[in-house]
Amino acid sequence: MDEKINAKIREEAGKLLADGKVDIVIGYEKGTLPLTSTPVFITKPEEAERLVWDEGCYQNLAKFVTDILSAHKEAQRKIRNPEDRKKKTVGIIAKGCTSRSIILHLQERQYDRDEIVIIGVPCTGYIDRKKLAILVDNEEIVEGSVSSGQVSVKTTSGEKKIALTDVLADNCITCRFNNPVISDVMAGDPAPAMQPDKEYEKIEAIEKLSTDERFAYFVKEMSKCIRCYACRQACPSCYCKICFVEQTQPQFTGLSADASDTQLFQMLRIFHMVGRCVDCGSCVNACPMGVDLRAYLKKLDKDVLELFETRAGARIEDVPPLSTYRENDKEDFIYHP
Repeated sequence: MDEKINAKIREEAGKLLADGKVDIVIGYEKGTLPLTSTPVFITKPEEAERLVWDEGCYQNLAKFVTDILSAHKEAQRKIRNPEDRKKKTVGIIAKGCTSRSIILHLQERQYDRDEIVIIGVPCTGYIDRKKLAILVDNEEIVEGSVSSGQVSVKTTSGEKKIALTDVLADNCITCRFNNPVISDVMAGDPAPAMQPDKEYEKIEAIEKLSTDERFAYFVKEMSKCIRCYACRQACPSCYCKICFVEQTQPQFTGLSADASDTQLFQMLRIFHMVGRCVDCGSCVNACPMGVDLRAYLKKLDKDVLELFETRAGARIEDVPPLSTYRENDKEDFIYHP
């Protein structure tokens, strides 16, 4: 935990609320379990002291911006006199992937730039709880701290020190956007680069498999899915009021536990993420069954980069690939899939 960064985000958040520049600030506070932090929503300047920024802050908070602003706008529409309607402004603590999601929301016109104030934070990665659990033999962690690149944990059977790099989430290790792409104020100096050159190593290995081998991997991974929809609920790019999976007119996919229904759900959802996944790891973290969703999302990310020379949320001036069309597009993929 960097106390200078924490002091800065508390100062900025408190000031924004005190000056009436935002109605709410979305950030993180210490979790109830060791080495965890959890989303917090503060509306009073004095509550800013609850804010923290550390290696336990894994959630992509942009998820809540669309929820808060869409609910507010829906409520305001019910006020008969338009002059009585009020605007709401959200403050948010944003790491790199969160800022990319905000850009995506702005590109997709979910809210306007003046409805959000971004307090950027440099990010050196968050702890993958599943990796950590393996390294402590799934024992209960009763105390934990991070210092000088070491994670110190105390379990019911003793104490242990683990290198932080051994428990960082996979998406953090190869992240190329670990500093905010967009912000109104920065808390702290830019974080050092991670290992972006290795971003597609796993995808390149999968691409070398035969078609049958790749399909077998897909079937194996999707057989773990229990259709709990945790991946969808955690995803900052999933903000549709009615998800396609719950539509009945037309019904795109069945709701049964049949393997083909599950595969179709995941396939449609993954393709819905084309050019929209910011690799924040929210779906992977939320999945209780350990489905390798990132493999498919990164493959699409790689394809979009190669075909359209763009990355989701990397530049606010870009047009997302699913939001544009070229009249002279040869559409070769239709004839040569």
